[in-house]
Amino acid sequence: MQVFINQAPHDLPDGATLADAVARLAPRPPFAAAVNLQFVPNTQYAARALADGDRIEIIAPVTGG
Repeated sequence: MQVFINQAPHDLPDGATLADAVARLAPRPPFAAAVNLQFVPNTQYAARALADGDRIEIIAPVTGG
């Protein structure tokens, strides 16, 4: 299946979870993740199944004023 991670297309196997998508990008902590604009707590990454066409955003906090 194809999903979009931070607006870039990625192929993941059927049955992939948000944990698989995060592993594909390997972001440095801290970060947050959302699927189709809905925040997903990090404790739920392995349980959040993905579907073809899902849009995943992985974002890091920004410091400054």
